[in-house]
Amino acid sequence: MTEPNPHILVVDDHRDIRETLARYLVKNGFRASTAESAAHARKALKAAAVDLVVLDIMMPGEDGLSLCRHLVNAESMPVILLTAMAEDTDRVIGLEIGADDYVTKPFNPRELLARIRAVLRRVNQVPKDRDPVSQETLGFDGWVLNVPRRELFNPQGEPVALSSGEFQLLCAFLKRPKMVLNRDQLLDLTSGRTPNVFDRSIDNQVSRLRRKIEEDVKDPKLIKTVWGGGYMFTAAVEDNAA
Repeated sequence: MTEPNPHILVVDDHRDIRETLARYLVKNGFRASTAESAAHARKALKAAAVDLVVLDIMMPGEDGLSLCRHLVNAESMPVILLTAMAEDTDRVIGLEIGADDYVTKPFNPRELLARIRAVLRRVNQVPKDRDPVSQETLGFDGWVLNVPRRELFNPQGEPVALSSGEFQLLCAFLKRPKMVLNRDQLLDLTSGRTPNVFDRSIDNQVSRLRRKIEEDVKDPKLIKTVWGGGYMFTAAVEDNAA
């Protein structure tokens, strides 16, 4: 059976923008729906399966950043933000809370189309979780990670501080043990940012995480480098570890 074309939800309080963009997306092989507010967007998401949301930041009522946070955290939904040139701070906040990309207004529809396709490719290439992590604790090689509290304990029961980036990276590995994850996939899983000049930041994060959980960082056993491929977490992961 042929897979349906990706469904894009365009959320913008300006009718001309959302309707014109929706028609353009349909013309280029997508299905498209529109919403004029965050409230309408929430209803649209309940009514039909959506593959990606194009979301304006500045809207009356609930703003785009609030809706973006909900989409990323509760729906695991890919989001591309539409921002005005003067919204540098909001754009950075949007990326920090998990938006996948942004386009500034006025935008070129062809550029936005290319970014939509790039985000969908990345999302579809990311290996799925071995199981949705509802467990409060995950264990590996004597270590225990309390997920909701973001606390890591070594085999001796001592707490080991993690930065936000290190925590997200460790979670990405623990959800996908024994899977090879390349830099682009890890970027998508940890920060949601488009892989570009920042791709080496994953190598730096891996190095910092190794220094905290490996016995010998020069000969890592838990996070293996797969040459030409990326990284793989090799240890078995135990759910609800004590």
